[in-house]
Amino acid sequence: MLTNKRPKILIIYTGGTIGMIENPETRALQPFDFSHLMDNVPKIKKLDYDIDNIQFNPPIDSSNMDPSHWRDIALAIEERYDRYDGFVVLHGTDTMAFTASALSFMLENLSKPVIITGSQLPIGEVRTDGEENLITALQVAAAIDEKGRPRVQEVAILFENYLWRGNRATKMSADNFNAFKSFNYPELAEIGLDIEYNANALRKMQPRPLKVCTDMDSNVIFLELNPGMTEQTLKHLLHTPGIKGIVLKTYGAGNCPTHSWFINSIREAVDHGVVIVNVTQCVNGGVNCSLYETGNTISEAGVISGYDITSEAAITKLMFLFGQGYTPNMVKKYMASDICGEVTIP
Repeated sequence: MLTNKRPKILIIYTGGTIGMIENPETRALQPFDFSHLMDNVPKIKKLDYDIDNIQFNPPIDSSNMDPSHWRDIALAIEERYDRYDGFVVLHGTDTMAFTASALSFMLENLSKPVIITGSQLPIGEVRTDGEENLITALQVAAAIDEKGRPRVQEVAILFENYLWRGNRATKMSADNFNAFKSFNYPELAEIGLDIEYNANALRKMQPRPLKVCTDMDSNVIFLELNPGMTEQTLKHLLHTPGIKGIVLKTYGAGNCPTHSWFINSIREAVDHGVVIVNVTQCVNGGVNCSLYETGNTISEAGVISGYDITSEAAITKLMFLFGQGYTPNMVKKYMASDICGEVTIP
């Protein structure tokens, strides 16, 4: 922990609605320079913090976010890790949960807050959620406990009334200020008149040197089941050139068709070294392959359970593990284990 009494916080501005401005000709929102954002939040000056900022040049819409940008964020944190007490990443909402999940794997031994936030309305609007989200994110990034340690020692998403573990959250609404929710893990903090931290839910880390792993392998895909999926379609997806991992989004508690062509196609892909992870299409609950025969069948075909992991965490975890150069068997082992609080293993 730094000895400076004034919290020292770094803001990393990637883009997103929070820093956008309306194009006077097209009326469409487009990224704007970070100085615009700071000029519209004069209350920040009332915080007794030392705040610095860096920004993507140019800022990007989060729909364009990809692993190279995750690498840029992770390296920016690594380079400045010892100089700041906490980090606030401003990000568009559409891929925020993917970025939060990816960073949770990339920032090994993280023991400082990395708070990701954004907004549903631009910060320059009269009625915006951006101002409150930014100020609260800064307060959370600066918060310490009675022993002087950071209250938050992980990657988290802050939006409106809640602070969520980053690799447990998902975007639930396109037009509600409370846009994110974690269905399978409790909130890290509830934000009202005060910020009420959930001590039992927060990760508690032993101070260790930060290790940043930036290699992510993008040869992974989602495969979402739907009634009527044909054998031809399934085989086409399973034989995507270069594919190494698949997040199979199944029904309910991990159920899928039991047609012989379906199971045989899945088994063939597994036998060829493709890692297939079973996650539920439901936002609440998880995979229980032993509950129904339809789930047990693909488990016997070599598909591994994702338990209660989110889709965003599952796909980025596969990217991360393959990025480390692990064999399919090693990837299966780590997918079935908890690396940084992303999954509950029964």
